[in-house]
Amino acid sequence: MTRRTLQDNYLDLRDIHMALDVSRVEPVSDNLVDRCRIAIDAMERLEAGEPVNIDENRMVGHYWMRDPGRAPQNLGQSITETVNRIRAFVDAVHRGDVRPQQEEGFFILLLVGIGGSALGPQLLADALGDADDLMLLKCIDNTDPDGIDRILDEIGDNLAATMTLVVSKSGGTAETRNGMLEVAERYRQAGLDFARHAVAVTMTDSKLDRQATEEKWLARFPIWDHVGGRTSVTGAVGLLPAALLGFDTEQFLQGAAEADEVTRQPDPMANPAAQLAMALFSCRQRGKRNLVVLPYSDRLSLLTRYLQQLVMESLGKAVNRQGDVVAEGVSVLGNKGSTDQHALVQQLREGPDDCLLLFVGVRKTRSAPSIAVSDTACTSDFLHAFLLGTRTALTDAGRESMTLMLDSLDERMLGSLIALFERTVGIYAELANINAYHQPGVEAGKNSAGEELALRAAIVKLLAENGEDPLSAREVATRLQCDDRLASIYEWLAYLVHQPEIIGQPGIRVVRGDAAVPFDAPFRLQQGAVVNE
Repeated sequence: MTRRTLQDNYLDLRDIHMALDVSRVEPVSDNLVDRCRIAIDAMERLEAGEPVNIDENRMVGHYWMRDPGRAPQNLGQSITETVNRIRAFVDAVHRGDVRPQQEEGFFILLLVGIGGSALGPQLLADALGDADDLMLLKCIDNTDPDGIDRILDEIGDNLAATMTLVVSKSGGTAETRNGMLEVAERYRQAGLDFARHAVAVTMTDSKLDRQATEEKWLARFPIWDHVGGRTSVTGAVGLLPAALLGFDTEQFLQGAAEADEVTRQPDPMANPAAQLAMALFSCRQRGKRNLVVLPYSDRLSLLTRYLQQLVMESLGKAVNRQGDVVAEGVSVLGNKGSTDQHALVQQLREGPDDCLLLFVGVRKTRSAPSIAVSDTACTSDFLHAFLLGTRTALTDAGRESMTLMLDSLDERMLGSLIALFERTVGIYAELANINAYHQPGVEAGKNSAGEELALRAAIVKLLAENGEDPLSAREVATRLQCDDRLASIYEWLAYLVHQPEIIGQPGIRVVRGDAAVPFDAPFRLQQGAVVNE
Protein backbone atom coordinates (compact mmCIF):
# COMPACT_ATOMS: atom_id res chain seq x y z
CA MET A 1 0.00 0.00 0.00
CA THR A 2 1.30 3.45 -0.96
CA ARG A 3 1.01 5.72 2.05
CA ARG A 4 0.12 9.39 1.90
CA THR A 5 2.29 11.81 3.83
CA LEU A 6 0.91 12.55 7.27
CA GLN A 7 1.65 16.26 7.06
CA ASP A 8 -0.46 16.74 3.93
CA ASN A 9 -3.25 14.38 4.92
CA TYR A 10 -3.98 15.31 8.52
CA LEU A 11 -6.74 17.90 8.87
CA ASP A 12 -6.64 19.72 12.21
CA LEU A 13 -10.22 21.02 12.21
CA ARG A 14 -10.07 23.53 15.04
CA ASP A 15 -13.38 25.18 14.08
CA ILE A 16 -15.29 21.98 14.83
CA HIS A 17 -12.90 20.59 17.48
CA MET A 18 -11.92 17.41 15.68
CA ALA A 19 -9.16 16.05 13.46
CA LEU A 20 -9.20 13.73 10.46
CA ASP A 21 -6.25 11.56 9.45
CA VAL A 22 -6.52 9.97 5.99
CA SER A 23 -2.80 9.27 5.57
CA ARG A 24 -3.38 5.52 5.85
CA VAL A 25 -5.49 5.39 2.68
CA GLU A 26 -3.94 5.04 -0.76
CA PRO A 27 -3.55 8.45 -2.47
CA VAL A 28 -6.49 9.50 -4.61
CA SER A 29 -5.95 10.44 -8.24
CA ASP A 30 -5.83 14.03 -9.52
CA ASN A 31 -8.86 13.15 -11.65
CA LEU A 32 -10.87 12.18 -8.56
CA VAL A 33 -9.88 15.43 -6.83
CA ASP A 34 -11.10 17.38 -9.87
CA ARG A 35 -14.36 15.44 -9.87
CA CYS A 36 -14.74 16.19 -6.17
CA ARG A 37 -14.52 19.93 -6.87
CA ILE A 38 -17.47 19.52 -9.23
CA ALA A 39 -19.29 17.51 -6.54
CA ILE A 40 -18.79 20.28 -3.99
CA ASP A 41 -20.23 22.77 -6.50
CA ALA A 42 -23.24 20.47 -6.92
CA MET A 43 -23.76 20.47 -3.15
CA GLU A 44 -23.84 24.27 -3.27
CA ARG A 45 -26.65 24.14 -5.83
CA LEU A 46 -28.47 21.59 -3.65
CA GLU A 47 -28.34 23.94 -0.67
CA ALA A 48 -29.60 26.77 -2.88
CA GLY A 49 -32.80 24.82 -3.51
CA GLU A 50 -32.20 23.01 -6.80
CA PRO A 51 -34.59 19.99 -6.87
CA VAL A 52 -31.83 17.38 -7.07
CA ASN A 53 -34.13 14.55 -5.95
CA ILE A 54 -35.40 14.39 -9.52
CA ASP A 55 -37.27 11.08 -9.13
CA GLU A 56 -39.64 12.75 -6.68
CA ASN A 57 -39.14 16.35 -7.94
CA ARG A 58 -38.09 17.46 -4.47
CA MET A 59 -35.58 19.83 -3.02
CA VAL A 60 -33.22 18.52 -0.35
CA GLY A 61 -33.22 20.78 2.67
CA HIS A 62 -31.91 19.15 5.83
CA TYR A 63 -29.10 21.76 5.82
CA TRP A 64 -31.67 24.52 6.18
CA MET A 65 -32.82 23.22 9.56
CA ARG A 66 -29.63 24.55 11.18
CA ASP A 67 -29.41 27.62 8.92
CA PRO A 68 -32.94 28.77 8.01
CA GLY A 69 -31.55 31.84 6.27
CA ARG A 70 -30.42 29.64 3.39
CA ALA A 71 -33.89 28.22 2.82
CA PRO A 72 -36.54 29.67 0.52
CA GLN A 73 -38.28 32.40 2.50
CA ASN A 74 -41.50 30.57 3.41
CA LEU A 75 -39.60 27.44 4.44
CA GLY A 76 -37.04 29.38 6.46
CA GLN A 77 -39.82 31.09 8.38
CA SER A 78 -41.52 27.73 9.04
CA ILE A 79 -38.25 26.25 10.35
CA THR A 80 -37.68 29.18 12.72
CA GLU A 81 -41.27 29.06 13.95
CA THR A 82 -41.02 25.31 14.57
CA VAL A 83 -37.83 25.67 16.62
CA ASN A 84 -39.49 28.39 18.70
CA ARG A 85 -42.62 26.27 19.18
CA ILE A 86 -40.52 23.31 20.30
CA ARG A 87 -38.76 25.45 22.92
CA ALA A 88 -42.04 26.89 24.18
CA PHE A 89 -43.67 23.45 24.40
CA VAL A 90 -40.67 21.89 26.17
CA ASP A 91 -40.51 24.77 28.65
CA ALA A 92 -44.21 24.24 29.42
CA VAL A 93 -43.64 20.51 29.96
CA HIS A 94 -40.67 21.10 32.26
CA ARG A 95 -42.60 23.73 34.27
CA GLY A 96 -45.54 21.35 34.64
CA ASP A 97 -47.93 23.56 32.66
CA VAL A 98 -48.32 20.71 30.16
CA ARG A 99 -48.95 17.66 32.29
CA PRO A 100 -50.41 14.16 31.99
CA GLN A 101 -53.97 13.21 32.82
CA GLN A 102 -53.40 12.02 36.39
CA GLU A 103 -49.83 12.93 37.38
CA GLU A 104 -48.03 16.16 38.19
CA GLY A 105 -45.60 15.86 35.32
CA PHE A 106 -44.02 13.73 32.61
CA PHE A 107 -40.78 11.93 33.39
CA ILE A 108 -40.71 9.19 30.71
CA LEU A 109 -40.66 9.85 26.97
CA LEU A 110 -41.82 6.91 24.83
CA LEU A 111 -40.81 7.42 21.20
CA VAL A 112 -42.67 5.39 18.56
CA GLY A 113 -40.95 5.47 15.18
CA ILE A 114 -38.67 3.50 12.88
CA GLY A 115 -35.51 4.05 10.87
CA GLY A 116 -34.37 7.66 10.86
CA SER A 117 -37.39 8.62 12.92
CA ALA A 118 -35.97 6.61 15.82
CA LEU A 119 -32.22 6.15 15.24
CA GLY A 120 -31.39 9.85 15.44
CA PRO A 121 -33.10 10.43 18.81
CA GLN A 122 -31.67 7.14 20.13
CA LEU A 123 -28.15 8.22 19.17
CA LEU A 124 -28.64 11.59 20.87
CA ALA A 125 -30.00 10.02 24.04
CA ASP A 126 -27.26 7.41 24.27
CA ALA A 127 -24.42 9.79 23.42
CA LEU A 128 -25.53 12.67 25.66
CA GLY A 129 -27.65 11.03 28.35
CA ASP A 130 -26.85 11.02 32.06
CA ALA A 131 -28.55 10.10 35.33
CA ASP A 132 -29.86 13.66 35.74
CA ASP A 133 -31.70 13.84 32.40
CA LEU A 134 -35.09 15.53 32.80
CA MET A 135 -36.87 12.60 31.13
CA LEU A 136 -36.00 8.97 30.42
CA LEU A 137 -36.21 7.87 26.77
CA LYS A 138 -37.81 4.57 25.82
CA CYS A 139 -38.27 3.58 22.20
CA ILE A 140 -40.56 1.30 20.19
CA ASP A 141 -38.99 1.02 16.74
CA ASN A 142 -40.43 -2.20 15.34
CA THR A 143 -43.71 -4.04 14.90
CA ASP A 144 -42.49 -6.96 17.04
CA PRO A 145 -45.19 -7.52 19.70
CA ASP A 146 -42.70 -9.11 22.08
CA GLY A 147 -40.45 -6.05 21.82
CA ILE A 148 -43.43 -3.74 22.30
CA ASP A 149 -44.55 -5.67 25.39
CA ARG A 150 -41.02 -5.56 26.87
CA ILE A 151 -40.86 -1.77 26.61
CA LEU A 152 -44.38 -1.23 27.93
CA ASP A 153 -43.80 -3.70 30.78
CA GLU A 154 -40.61 -1.81 31.71
CA ILE A 155 -42.68 1.37 31.93
CA GLY A 156 -45.39 -0.44 33.90
CA ASP A 157 -47.29 1.75 36.35
CA ASN A 158 -45.32 4.77 35.18
CA LEU A 159 -47.39 4.89 31.99
CA ALA A 160 -49.48 7.59 33.63
CA ALA A 161 -46.38 9.83 33.70
CA THR A 162 -45.28 8.89 30.17
CA MET A 163 -45.46 11.13 27.12
CA THR A 164 -45.70 9.21 23.84
CA LEU A 165 -44.07 10.84 20.83
CA VAL A 166 -45.21 9.34 17.50
CA VAL A 167 -42.82 10.14 14.65
CA SER A 168 -43.73 9.32 11.05
CA LYS A 169 -43.08 11.55 8.04
CA SER A 170 -45.83 10.08 5.89
CA GLY A 171 -48.05 9.37 8.85
CA GLY A 172 -48.79 5.92 7.46
CA THR A 173 -45.64 3.88 8.11
CA ALA A 174 -46.96 0.48 9.13
CA GLU A 175 -44.47 -0.28 11.91
CA THR A 176 -45.03 3.10 13.56
CA ARG A 177 -48.80 2.96 13.17
CA ASN A 178 -48.89 -0.54 14.68
CA GLY A 179 -46.75 0.56 17.62
CA MET A 180 -48.97 3.58 18.20
CA LEU A 181 -52.11 1.44 18.25
CA GLU A 182 -50.53 -1.03 20.69
CA VAL A 183 -49.46 1.84 22.97
CA ALA A 184 -52.86 3.53 22.76
CA GLU A 185 -54.51 0.26 23.79
CA ARG A 186 -52.20 -0.02 26.82
CA TYR A 187 -53.23 3.52 27.88
CA ARG A 188 -56.90 2.52 27.46
CA GLN A 189 -56.41 -0.57 29.61
CA ALA A 190 -54.88 1.65 32.30
CA GLY A 191 -57.91 3.95 32.24
CA LEU A 192 -55.95 6.75 30.58
CA ASP A 193 -56.76 8.97 27.60
CA PHE A 194 -53.99 8.41 25.04
CA ALA A 195 -54.54 11.83 23.42
CA ARG A 196 -53.71 13.59 26.69
CA HIS A 197 -50.26 11.97 26.62
CA ALA A 198 -49.50 12.03 22.89
CA VAL A 199 -47.46 14.27 20.58
CA ALA A 200 -47.05 13.88 16.80
CA VAL A 201 -44.13 14.73 14.54
CA THR A 202 -45.29 14.30 10.94
CA MET A 203 -45.96 16.07 7.66
CA THR A 204 -48.75 18.63 7.68
CA ASP A 205 -52.09 17.08 6.75
CA SER A 206 -50.79 13.52 6.87
CA LYS A 207 -53.09 10.82 8.23
CA LEU A 208 -51.28 11.05 11.58
CA ASP A 209 -51.52 14.85 11.58
CA ARG A 210 -55.27 14.69 10.98
CA GLN A 211 -55.70 12.09 13.72
CA ALA A 212 -53.73 14.16 16.23
CA THR A 213 -55.83 17.21 15.34
CA GLU A 214 -59.17 15.42 15.62
CA GLU A 215 -58.26 13.72 18.91
CA LYS A 216 -56.71 16.89 20.35
CA TRP A 217 -53.25 15.52 21.11
CA LEU A 218 -50.92 17.63 23.26
CA ALA A 219 -49.01 19.03 20.28
CA ARG A 220 -48.05 18.51 16.62
CA PHE A 221 -44.75 19.44 14.95
CA PRO A 222 -43.87 19.25 11.25
CA ILE A 223 -41.54 17.17 9.13
CA TRP A 224 -41.06 18.86 5.77
CA ASP A 225 -41.35 17.17 2.39
CA HIS A 226 -37.76 18.15 1.53
CA VAL A 227 -36.28 16.31 4.55
CA GLY A 228 -35.76 12.55 4.52
CA GLY A 229 -36.04 10.49 7.69
CA ARG A 230 -32.34 9.60 7.71
CA THR A 231 -31.39 13.31 7.65
CA SER A 232 -34.12 14.59 9.96
CA VAL A 233 -32.35 14.62 13.31
CA THR A 234 -31.65 18.38 13.28
CA GLY A 235 -35.37 19.03 12.82
CA ALA A 236 -38.26 18.30 15.15
CA VAL A 237 -37.52 14.56 14.93
CA GLY A 238 -34.34 15.04 16.98
CA LEU A 239 -34.77 18.48 18.56
CA LEU A 240 -38.02 17.73 20.37
CA PRO A 241 -36.89 14.56 22.22
CA ALA A 242 -33.44 16.07 22.85
CA ALA A 243 -34.95 19.18 24.41
CA LEU A 244 -37.43 17.16 26.48
CA LEU A 245 -34.52 15.13 27.88
CA GLY A 246 -32.79 18.38 28.81
CA PHE A 247 -30.06 18.60 26.14
CA ASP A 248 -28.86 21.93 24.74
CA THR A 249 -30.43 21.93 21.28
CA GLU A 250 -29.03 25.36 20.42
CA GLN A 251 -25.51 23.97 20.79
CA PHE A 252 -26.49 20.91 18.78
CA LEU A 253 -27.72 23.06 15.89
CA GLN A 254 -24.69 25.33 16.17
CA GLY A 255 -22.34 22.36 15.89
CA ALA A 256 -24.15 21.13 12.78
CA ALA A 257 -24.05 24.60 11.22
CA GLU A 258 -20.32 24.91 11.96
CA ALA A 259 -19.59 21.58 10.29
CA ASP A 260 -21.71 22.61 7.31
CA GLU A 261 -19.53 25.69 6.92
CA VAL A 262 -16.29 23.71 7.18
CA THR A 263 -17.50 21.14 4.65
CA ARG A 264 -18.42 23.84 2.11
CA GLN A 265 -14.67 24.36 1.65
CA PRO A 266 -14.14 24.25 -2.15
CA ASP A 267 -10.69 22.66 -1.94
CA PRO A 268 -11.30 18.89 -1.58
CA MET A 269 -7.95 18.35 0.11
CA ALA A 270 -8.94 20.78 2.91
CA ASN A 271 -12.54 19.61 3.20
CA PRO A 272 -13.06 16.72 5.67
CA ALA A 273 -16.31 15.51 4.08
CA ALA A 274 -14.64 15.52 0.66
CA GLN A 275 -11.66 13.60 2.04
CA LEU A 276 -13.96 10.98 3.57
CA ALA A 277 -16.03 10.72 0.39
CA MET A 278 -12.98 10.42 -1.88
CA ALA A 279 -11.44 7.74 0.34
CA LEU A 280 -14.69 5.75 0.34
CA PHE A 281 -15.16 6.15 -3.40
CA SER A 282 -11.56 5.26 -4.22
CA CYS A 283 -11.71 2.13 -2.07
CA ARG A 284 -15.07 1.20 -3.58
CA GLN A 285 -13.53 1.45 -7.05
CA ARG A 286 -10.82 -0.94 -5.91
CA GLY A 287 -13.35 -3.52 -4.73
CA LYS A 288 -13.57 -2.54 -1.05
CA ARG A 289 -17.31 -2.29 -0.49
CA ASN A 290 -17.24 -2.28 3.33
CA LEU A 291 -16.76 0.61 5.74
CA VAL A 292 -15.97 -0.72 9.22
CA VAL A 293 -16.70 1.91 11.87
CA LEU A 294 -14.94 1.45 15.21
CA PRO A 295 -15.94 4.12 17.77
CA TYR A 296 -13.74 3.96 20.88
CA SER A 297 -16.42 5.42 23.13
CA ASP A 298 -19.33 3.75 24.86
CA ARG A 299 -21.44 6.83 24.14
CA LEU A 300 -20.97 6.31 20.41
CA SER A 301 -21.95 2.65 20.39
CA LEU A 302 -25.04 3.50 18.28
CA LEU A 303 -23.02 5.48 15.73
CA THR A 304 -22.56 2.47 13.45
CA ARG A 305 -26.29 1.75 13.39
CA TYR A 306 -27.01 5.41 12.65
CA LEU A 307 -24.46 5.44 9.81
CA GLN A 308 -25.81 2.18 8.41
CA GLN A 309 -29.11 3.89 7.69
CA LEU A 310 -27.60 7.18 6.52
CA VAL A 311 -25.00 5.61 4.22
CA MET A 312 -26.64 2.43 2.98
CA GLU A 313 -30.11 3.85 2.33
CA SER A 314 -28.57 6.84 0.57
CA LEU A 315 -25.87 5.12 -1.49
CA GLY A 316 -27.22 1.63 -2.14
CA LYS A 317 -28.66 2.21 -5.61
CA ALA A 318 -29.12 -0.07 -8.62
CA VAL A 319 -28.93 2.62 -11.28
CA ASN A 320 -27.35 6.04 -11.72
CA ARG A 321 -29.18 9.25 -12.69
CA GLN A 322 -29.17 8.25 -16.35
CA GLY A 323 -30.68 4.84 -15.60
CA ASP A 324 -27.48 2.88 -16.20
CA VAL A 325 -26.99 -0.16 -13.96
CA VAL A 326 -24.20 0.59 -11.46
CA ALA A 327 -25.02 -1.52 -8.35
CA GLU A 328 -23.57 1.22 -6.15
CA GLY A 329 -23.25 1.01 -2.38
CA VAL A 330 -21.11 0.90 0.74
CA SER A 331 -21.84 -1.63 3.50
CA VAL A 332 -21.37 -0.14 6.97
CA LEU A 333 -20.19 -2.64 9.56
CA GLY A 334 -18.48 -2.49 12.91
CA ASN A 335 -19.08 -2.11 16.59
CA LYS A 336 -17.59 -0.57 19.71
CA GLY A 337 -13.87 -0.46 20.39
CA SER A 338 -12.08 -1.75 22.26
CA THR A 339 -14.76 -4.24 23.35
CA ASP A 340 -15.52 -5.62 19.93
CA GLN A 341 -12.07 -5.39 18.43
CA HIS A 342 -11.58 -8.86 19.94
CA ALA A 343 -14.25 -10.11 17.54
CA LEU A 344 -13.29 -8.05 14.50
CA VAL A 345 -9.59 -7.30 14.34
CA GLN A 346 -8.38 -10.85 13.66
CA GLN A 347 -10.29 -10.96 10.38
CA LEU A 348 -9.69 -7.30 9.57
CA ARG A 349 -5.93 -7.87 9.81
CA GLU A 350 -5.57 -11.36 8.35
CA GLY A 351 -8.78 -12.04 6.44
CA PRO A 352 -9.98 -10.65 3.09
CA ASP A 353 -8.69 -7.15 2.35
CA ASP A 354 -12.15 -5.83 1.46
CA CYS A 355 -12.69 -3.11 4.07
CA LEU A 356 -11.87 0.52 4.74
CA LEU A 357 -11.74 1.20 8.47
CA LEU A 358 -12.81 4.34 10.29
CA PHE A 359 -11.52 4.73 13.83
CA VAL A 360 -13.44 7.27 15.93
CA GLY A 361 -11.88 8.41 19.18
CA VAL A 362 -12.73 10.91 21.91
CA ARG A 363 -9.84 12.67 23.60
CA LYS A 364 -11.67 13.92 26.70
CA THR A 365 -13.35 10.98 28.41
CA ARG A 366 -13.71 12.20 32.00
CA SER A 367 -13.72 15.62 33.65
CA ALA A 368 -12.32 14.56 37.02
CA PRO A 369 -8.86 13.01 37.47
CA SER A 370 -8.71 9.23 37.02
CA ILE A 371 -7.13 6.66 39.27
CA ALA A 372 -3.99 4.88 38.13
CA VAL A 373 -4.68 1.32 36.98
CA SER A 374 -0.98 0.70 36.31
CA ASP A 375 2.21 2.45 37.32
CA THR A 376 1.87 5.03 34.54
CA ALA A 377 -1.62 4.82 33.04
CA CYS A 378 -5.35 5.21 33.73
CA THR A 379 -8.31 3.53 32.04
CA SER A 380 -8.54 6.30 29.43
CA ASP A 381 -4.87 5.85 28.55
CA PHE A 382 -5.52 2.17 27.89
CA LEU A 383 -8.52 2.98 25.68
CA HIS A 384 -6.45 5.40 23.60
CA ALA A 385 -3.62 2.89 23.41
CA PHE A 386 -5.97 0.22 22.09
CA LEU A 387 -7.16 2.58 19.35
CA LEU A 388 -3.65 3.60 18.29
CA GLY A 389 -2.25 0.10 18.68
CA THR A 390 -5.01 -1.54 16.68
CA ARG A 391 -4.59 1.07 13.96
CA THR A 392 -0.85 0.39 13.80
CA ALA A 393 -1.35 -3.38 13.65
CA LEU A 394 -3.75 -2.99 10.75
CA THR A 395 -1.51 -0.52 8.93
CA ASP A 396 1.45 -2.91 9.32
CA ALA A 397 -0.70 -5.56 7.61
CA GLY A 398 -1.37 -3.22 4.68
CA ARG A 399 -4.97 -2.46 5.66
CA GLU A 400 -6.36 1.00 4.89
CA SER A 401 -7.90 3.13 7.61
CA MET A 402 -8.98 6.65 8.53
CA THR A 403 -9.08 8.17 11.99
CA LEU A 404 -11.51 10.80 13.24
CA MET A 405 -10.56 12.22 16.65
CA LEU A 406 -13.04 14.32 18.64
CA ASP A 407 -11.80 16.65 21.37
CA SER A 408 -14.85 15.80 23.53
CA LEU A 409 -18.42 14.62 23.15
CA ASP A 410 -21.22 17.09 23.81
CA GLU A 411 -24.21 18.54 21.96
CA ARG A 412 -22.10 20.79 19.77
CA MET A 413 -19.69 18.02 18.82
CA LEU A 414 -22.48 15.56 18.07
CA GLY A 415 -24.14 18.10 15.78
CA SER A 416 -20.84 18.54 13.92
CA LEU A 417 -20.31 14.79 13.65
CA ILE A 418 -23.75 14.18 12.15
CA ALA A 419 -23.43 17.07 9.69
CA LEU A 420 -19.98 15.85 8.61
CA PHE A 421 -21.33 12.45 7.60
CA GLU A 422 -24.41 13.93 5.94
CA ARG A 423 -22.14 16.00 3.68
CA THR A 424 -19.86 13.02 3.07
CA VAL A 425 -22.82 11.02 1.76
CA GLY A 426 -23.91 13.91 -0.46
CA ILE A 427 -20.46 14.34 -2.02
CA TYR A 428 -20.03 10.58 -2.53
CA ALA A 429 -23.37 10.47 -4.35
CA GLU A 430 -22.20 13.21 -6.70
CA LEU A 431 -18.98 11.30 -7.40
CA ALA A 432 -21.00 8.16 -8.13
CA ASN A 433 -23.67 10.05 -10.12
CA ILE A 434 -26.55 8.61 -8.08
CA ASN A 435 -29.58 10.04 -6.27
CA ALA A 436 -28.82 9.83 -2.55
CA TYR A 437 -32.21 11.15 -1.48
CA HIS A 438 -34.71 8.54 -2.60
CA GLN A 439 -35.13 4.91 -1.49
CA PRO A 440 -36.87 2.79 -4.14
CA GLY A 441 -35.59 -0.42 -2.54
CA VAL A 442 -37.31 0.43 0.73
CA GLU A 443 -40.56 1.14 -1.10
CA ALA A 444 -40.25 -2.20 -2.93
CA GLY A 445 -39.92 -3.98 0.42
CA LYS A 446 -43.05 -2.25 1.71
CA ASN A 447 -44.99 -3.21 -1.41
CA SER A 448 -43.89 -6.84 -1.11
CA ALA A 449 -44.95 -6.90 2.54
CA GLY A 450 -48.38 -5.70 1.43
CA GLU A 451 -48.59 -8.59 -1.04
CA GLU A 452 -47.65 -11.03 1.73
CA LEU A 453 -50.42 -9.71 3.98
CA ALA A 454 -52.87 -10.18 1.11
CA LEU A 455 -51.61 -13.75 0.70
CA ARG A 456 -52.14 -14.39 4.41
CA ALA A 457 -55.75 -13.19 4.15
CA ALA A 458 -56.34 -15.45 1.14
CA ILE A 459 -54.93 -18.46 3.01
CA VAL A 460 -57.17 -17.91 6.04
CA LYS A 461 -60.22 -17.39 3.81
CA LEU A 462 -59.49 -20.63 1.96
CA LEU A 463 -59.08 -22.57 5.22
CA ALA A 464 -62.39 -21.16 6.46
CA GLU A 465 -64.16 -22.15 3.25
CA ASN A 466 -62.72 -25.68 3.52
CA GLY A 467 -64.24 -26.20 6.96
CA GLU A 468 -63.20 -29.44 8.69
CA ASP A 469 -61.19 -30.67 5.70
CA PRO A 470 -57.49 -29.84 6.15
CA LEU A 471 -55.27 -28.48 3.38
CA SER A 472 -51.53 -28.80 2.89
CA ALA A 473 -49.35 -25.92 1.76
CA ARG A 474 -49.12 -27.55 -1.69
CA GLU A 475 -52.90 -27.78 -1.93
CA VAL A 476 -53.33 -24.18 -0.82
CA ALA A 477 -50.82 -23.07 -3.46
CA THR A 478 -52.71 -24.98 -6.14
CA ARG A 479 -56.12 -23.66 -5.06
CA LEU A 480 -54.80 -20.06 -5.00
CA GLN A 481 -53.03 -20.59 -8.34
CA CYS A 482 -49.70 -19.44 -6.98
CA ASP A 483 -47.42 -22.47 -6.94
CA ASP A 484 -44.42 -20.13 -7.19
CA ARG A 485 -45.23 -18.88 -3.68
CA LEU A 486 -45.22 -22.27 -1.96
CA ALA A 487 -42.45 -21.23 0.47
CA SER A 488 -44.39 -18.18 1.65
CA ILE A 489 -47.62 -20.15 1.94
CA TYR A 490 -45.99 -22.78 4.12
CA GLU A 491 -44.34 -20.17 6.33
CA TRP A 492 -47.67 -18.40 6.82
CA LEU A 493 -49.36 -21.66 7.79
CA ALA A 494 -46.56 -22.62 10.19
CA TYR A 495 -46.66 -19.10 11.68
CA LEU A 496 -50.44 -19.08 12.15
CA VAL A 497 -50.27 -22.32 14.15
CA HIS A 498 -48.44 -20.40 16.87
CA GLN A 499 -50.91 -17.51 17.09
CA PRO A 500 -53.48 -17.59 19.94
CA GLU A 501 -56.29 -16.84 17.48
CA ILE A 502 -56.96 -15.52 14.00
CA ILE A 503 -57.36 -11.74 13.92
CA GLY A 504 -61.02 -10.95 13.27
CA GLN A 505 -62.13 -14.48 14.25
CA PRO A 506 -62.15 -14.70 18.07
CA GLY A 507 -61.46 -18.18 19.42
CA ILE A 508 -60.52 -19.59 16.02
CA ARG A 509 -57.02 -21.04 15.63
CA VAL A 510 -54.98 -22.86 13.01
CA VAL A 511 -53.90 -26.41 13.85
CA ARG A 512 -51.65 -28.76 11.92
CA GLY A 513 -51.22 -32.49 11.57
CA ASP A 514 -48.12 -34.57 10.98
CA ALA A 515 -46.48 -35.40 7.69
CA ALA A 516 -43.05 -36.61 6.63
CA VAL A 517 -42.68 -33.63 4.28
CA PRO A 518 -43.53 -30.20 5.78
CA PHE A 519 -45.26 -28.98 2.61
CA ASP A 520 -47.66 -31.95 2.82
CA ALA A 521 -48.64 -31.36 6.47
CA PRO A 522 -52.42 -30.80 6.87
CA PHE A 523 -53.68 -27.47 8.29
CA ARG A 524 -57.20 -26.43 9.23
CA LEU A 525 -59.10 -23.98 11.40
CA GLN A 526 -60.35 -25.07 14.81
CA GLN A 527 -62.46 -23.54 17.53
CA GLY A 528 -60.77 -23.43 20.95
CA ALA A 529 -57.35 -24.50 22.24
CA VAL A 530 -54.51 -25.53 19.96
CA VAL A 531 -53.93 -29.29 19.76
CA ASN A 532 -51.53 -31.22 17.56
CA GLU A 533 -53.42 -33.66 15.41
